[in-house]
Amino acid sequence: MRIRAAVLEQMGLPPPYTESRPLRIQEVELDPPGPGEVLVRIAAAGLCHSDLSVINGDRPRPLPMVLGHEAAGVVEDVGAGVEDLRKGDHVVLVFVPACGHCLPCAEGRPALCEPGALANGAGTLLSGARRLRRDGEPLNHHVGVSAFAEYATVSRRSVVKIDPELPLEEAALFGCAVLTGAGAVINTAGVRAGQTVAVVGLGGVGLCALLAAVASGAREIVAVDVLPHKLAFARQLGATATFHAREENVVEAIRERTRGGVDFAFELAGTANALELAWAITRRGGVTVTAGLPHPSARLPVPIVQLVAEERTLKGSYIGTAVPARDVPRLIDLYRNGRLPVDRLLSGRLSLEEINLGFDRLARGEAVRQVVVP
Repeated sequence: MRIRAAVLEQMGLPPPYTESRPLRIQEVELDPPGPGEVLVRIAAAGLCHSDLSVINGDRPRPLPMVLGHEAAGVVEDVGAGVEDLRKGDHVVLVFVPACGHCLPCAEGRPALCEPGALANGAGTLLSGARRLRRDGEPLNHHVGVSAFAEYATVSRRSVVKIDPELPLEEAALFGCAVLTGAGAVINTAGVRAGQTVAVVGLGGVGLCALLAAVASGAREIVAVDVLPHKLAFARQLGATATFHAREENVVEAIRERTRGGVDFAFELAGTANALELAWAITRRGGVTVTAGLPHPSARLPVPIVQLVAEERTLKGSYIGTAVPARDVPRLIDLYRNGRLPVDRLLSGRLSLEEINLGFDRLARGEAVRQVVVP
C-alpha cells in the first residue's frame, strides 16, 4: 500500500527545522505484514527527544529512515502466526521488540533483548526484514516502529494490546515517555514511600518520572532544569522543591535542602553535565539512575573512591527496565485511577506536515509532549 510518511534523509541539519526540513513528508510503499507481524493504522505518535537525537546526529541511525517510535494505533491486518490480535484491536507500540528467547528475555529483561537491539541498530524489523520502500529501494525502520506515518508494519513483539476505551492520543505516551520515566522510578530504582528523589531534566520522560515519584509516595521530590516554565510546571505536578541547573552553588543548595543529598537522583536530560549533577546530589549510600541518551562519545568522570567508601550505585535504565506486556496495562490503570495524570503532559497536536515545526518547539523546550495525528 502507498502511505504518507516522514522520511529523514540526513542527520545534523541545523535548526530551525522549519527551514532546513530534515523530515520530508513523502509517499512511500508499505508492504503487508509478514509472518509474526502486524499492520497498524497510526492514530497518534509522540515527538520525543530520542527522535530529536537522531535528527541532530547524537543518536546515529542508518538512513534514509522513517522516524518515530512512540505511538498508538489500531490493528488493520495480521500476518501468519499472529493469533492473539485481530483487526480493530487498539495497541501501544514499543520500541524494543523482545524475541522471548535470548538470555535477557529468558531472565525477564526484555528491554535488553539482544536480537531486538541488533534489529534496531540495523534499521530492520525483528525478523530482519524491511517493509518500507521508496521507488523500489528499501527504507530503514526506526527502532522497529517508524510511527511518523499513516500506517506501520511492525513485529508482533513491538505491540501491546490495550483497552479500547483509552483515547489513543493519550495511549501513545505510554510507549516511551511513561514507560521510560515511570519505569525508571518504579522498576529500576524501586522508590518507596518516604524516600527522597531528584529528577534532573524535565522533558516528557523526566516529568513522567516526577509523576511516578509522587505516586510512589516520595516525601521530597526535587526538580531540576534550565527552563523556569518547566520548573513551575513541575511544582504543579507535585515537586516539593525546584532548582535552576545553572544557578550558582546549585549542588550545595540541593544537598542542604535534602540533608546531604537524595536517596535517588534520576538523570533524564541526556547530557553528561546533567548526569554529573545527578551524581553530585545523590547521598551516601544512594542511587543515581540515568535514562538519558547523550552522544555516544559522552563520558562521565566518577571518583572511584566514592563508589566504595560511600557505597554509591550508578544504574542505567532502558525503557524503564520494563516488561511492556506487564507494565503498559499497569501504568494505564494508574493513570485511569488518577494516580499518574500523564494527560497533563500533552502540549499540542500536529499534522504530519507540521512535524518540523514540532521539533523546533521541542528543541527550544517550548513543548512537553506533542503528538502527530496523521
